[in-house]
Amino acid sequence: MTTVPGRRSSTFTRLLRHGFTDPSAAEQLLGLDELASVRSDPVLLEALGATADPDLALRGLVRIVEAEAADERQVLLDTLVTAKPLRDRLLGVLGSSEALGDHLARHPRDWQALVTYEAVDLHPGVAEFETGLAGAVDPDSLRVAYRRCLLTLAARDVCGTTDLAQTAAELADLATATLRAALAIARTAAPEDAAQCRLAVVAMGKCGGRELNYVSDVDVIFVGEARDGVDETKAMQAATRLAAHMMRICSETTAEGTIWEVDANLRPEGRNGPLVRTLSSHLAYYQRWAKTWEFQALLKARAVAGDPELGAEYVEAVSPLVWGAADRENFVPDVQKMRRRVVDNIPADRIERELKLGPGGLRDVEFAVQLLQLVHGRSDASLHSGSTLEALRALAEGGYVGRADAAQLDEAYRFLRSMEHRIQLYRLRRTHLVPEDEADLRRLGRSLGMRTDPVAELNKAWKRHASVVRRLHEKIFYRPLLDAVAQLAPAESRLSAKAAAHRLEALGYADPAAALRHLEALSSGVSRKAAIQRTLLPVLLGWFADSADPDAGLLGFRKVSDALGKTPWYLRLLRDEGAAAENLARVLSAGRLAPDLLMRAPEAVAILGDPEGLTPRTRAHLDQEVLAAVGRAGDAESAVAVVRAVRRRELFRTTAADLIGSYGTEDNPAEQDHGALVDRVGSAVTDLNAATIAGALRAAVRAQWGDTLPTRFAVIGMGRFGGHELSYGSDADVLFVHRPREGVSDEEAARAANTVVGEMRRLLQLPTADPPLLIDADLRPEGKTGPLVRTLKSYEAYYRRWALVWESQALLRAEPVAGDEDLGRDFIELVDPLRYPMEGLGEDAVREIRRLKARMESERMPRGADPTLHAKLGRGGLSDVEWTVQLMQMQHGWAEPGLRTTRTREALAAACAAGLIPAEDAQTLDEAWVLATRVRNAVMLVRGRPGDTFPSDAREMTAVGRYLGYEPGHVGDMLDDYRRITRRARAVVEERFYGAAS
Repeated sequence: MTTVPGRRSSTFTRLLRHGFTDPSAAEQLLGLDELASVRSDPVLLEALGATADPDLALRGLVRIVEAEAADERQVLLDTLVTAKPLRDRLLGVLGSSEALGDHLARHPRDWQALVTYEAVDLHPGVAEFETGLAGAVDPDSLRVAYRRCLLTLAARDVCGTTDLAQTAAELADLATATLRAALAIARTAAPEDAAQCRLAVVAMGKCGGRELNYVSDVDVIFVGEARDGVDETKAMQAATRLAAHMMRICSETTAEGTIWEVDANLRPEGRNGPLVRTLSSHLAYYQRWAKTWEFQALLKARAVAGDPELGAEYVEAVSPLVWGAADRENFVPDVQKMRRRVVDNIPADRIERELKLGPGGLRDVEFAVQLLQLVHGRSDASLHSGSTLEALRALAEGGYVGRADAAQLDEAYRFLRSMEHRIQLYRLRRTHLVPEDEADLRRLGRSLGMRTDPVAELNKAWKRHASVVRRLHEKIFYRPLLDAVAQLAPAESRLSAKAAAHRLEALGYADPAAALRHLEALSSGVSRKAAIQRTLLPVLLGWFADSADPDAGLLGFRKVSDALGKTPWYLRLLRDEGAAAENLARVLSAGRLAPDLLMRAPEAVAILGDPEGLTPRTRAHLDQEVLAAVGRAGDAESAVAVVRAVRRRELFRTTAADLIGSYGTEDNPAEQDHGALVDRVGSAVTDLNAATIAGALRAAVRAQWGDTLPTRFAVIGMGRFGGHELSYGSDADVLFVHRPREGVSDEEAARAANTVVGEMRRLLQLPTADPPLLIDADLRPEGKTGPLVRTLKSYEAYYRRWALVWESQALLRAEPVAGDEDLGRDFIELVDPLRYPMEGLGEDAVREIRRLKARMESERMPRGADPTLHAKLGRGGLSDVEWTVQLMQMQHGWAEPGLRTTRTREALAAACAAGLIPAEDAQTLDEAWVLATRVRNAVMLVRGRPGDTFPSDAREMTAVGRYLGYEPGHVGDMLDDYRRITRRARAVVEERFYGAAS
């Protein structure tokens, strides 16, 4: 064949037009002598062009032709151009599967298996596949026969003779026939073992559900029994040898490759359990030890090989256990754990290409369907199917899933499984990853019928179907619940009240009847408000179910909606601001404190939709708002009412940010720097309380003296208040100091100062809807018996003459928080020499501090409290860490400026930087302090009242665990971790505080 230089041949152009990507190579292959009789036949070129990969199909055909004997070669070529069924099947397989092309090159006569086109050949079952494998007498011949059967199956698939469900069922039937053949080979090899036992092979997973992939582990469980007169132990040993040999026959790699792995790890006790058990042993395990996921796996159990009666007995015996799993005690927490996507083990660069486990993947559909089967299958036998698509259809027909949702999921699942099949068929390798190579994507797209722009069309369709799954896989749990109560479409099948209650129970709702009433109140009717609620609620219900207290979340949402339902912006905010609805769901279902704060002024929900809404306000911003409000108010009580309302709103902002940061959202993972979370909360609450006190001070002064008090007055923060480490439930520890103005007598100044303090305390504790702020001045000189307010000179006289070591230690946290700034600075100048004494502490002072600490540990621990779990006074808790840090501050603060801070973590970091404590010890103390602080914050958030110990209520304990980052069912791990971390901290305290280190 000659062409003018620089011009393409007509063959080259035709090849390009027919989809070849390397026309030059294809032209050379067509020019081979072996293809001389067919190279000009237009039928061949058209058929090659219709395949997924014409280049691959032509290369495969040439390899077969070259491998055939000369006489057989012409028969193949003649049949190829005259018989369309063979042409479509053979070239279709060669264009889709390099692995099956390799098989045909090794066994070229196997092309004849594709010639037959009878009715029975179109949809073979187990019997037909057993016939196809009948001649296999060893692992190699079984592999060849298996590939020959697979060849015919793949041909029907790529030609469209069978759809996805039929192909998956045929793959499972071929696997069944293969297991039987492998077991027969094993029995022939060990007839004495076969004579001693009955052995049944039960398929699980996709094989059990008759929805197998081209390349997948075949999950099985083995059941054995002794034959009459045979000792059970010997029989089980024989059965185990047979089962193990059968697995090796299928799994091992020989000269003919491998078939697939036989995986028996779904058996009781997994890898650690015996390979074969008796039926009674299986049942004993399932009745006593099995987890919910094991019953979920048994949902697909199907006897496939070995003793048919024993296999049937096993399936019949476990069936009641499977369909009663939803009544088990731990079903709800198990389901909550299983519902959370486990993608941590998928590399980040692969997760977007994961067809099975990625977002919107196959696992989402399969899990959703199986969960609904377990919930509703206990009372509806029509749901007892191992097939995902059959079960989805039954769920729709029974009203358990909306028909439109089911149809979309069915379409998406079929498409994603078809992608998975064609990806695996190419090289017959087990993979769920969408390829990245352009040529692979092109072949994949063309194999699914996309010819104009295969790669773009494939990516578009894949993303669309994955998006459908991502959107619907959670909603299908909840949308029928709304249909059950809204009653808008009379013709649609809907959940019965009983079925709706079952579903809500399975999703963690403790009072399903109340939940249904809330749903009915929120979503019934034809108003625009009800329509928006029906759109929002399926998603919100999923977020509530993901929490420790779904009932509280739904109830809170109803209350907020009742309060704000008539305001035009509320539902629009939740519908249109992507993060607002999820943020609200997290806040409402995480505990009592945040919802209580929100319910007192529901309009604060707007904070959750503002991108900057969760950022704490600065002290300057708070002061400006508070003092302006006081200036506008008519009297002190109304002024402080506004101030306390600001405090409540800002407390809600802080709690919401803390909860959302700790839980994370779908778009933003949980904050990993727990120390940063603690610092943000401490600073925010401290600034807020300081601004509140400043507002109350201004209101008290204005009410009686106008703008100027007869004495200069300052509020000094102490304890956690001065340290910027307040938790949600902390009192405000303070000292009050004043200095008479020029010309004002000491008596008048003292009277004014005491009046102001009394009025401030009264105003901040008035019974209102807003949380009170308790002011505690017990750290003042002489404690409760001493004067509430002192002049700066009085403080100076007292500290010079009477100050005890513990008072100097308490002053380490002293920091002005409100009032006269100059006076505040003068107070700090006064106390600095006390808290940072020159040359540090003497031995007597150190002994005194240690004695006081030991006394506090023995006397102040509440009766009956577990010292290993008390966050404040317990082993390695807040007190341990703080006293250790404070001792270093008092000993070395005079020489190390970094230690002169009221903040524990800053002081600890400064001590480490100065070489006063090893980095490892500092890290241990810091970790324990942060954890103990978070426990206190969690208890307040969950219970709505302060506490220093973990709650005893199981649901509250779970909620604390969720805040701390532990999944349901891992409360024990949380307590173990807390004890371990604080035990290590205590060891450091023993050495650094009580020991010789100084």
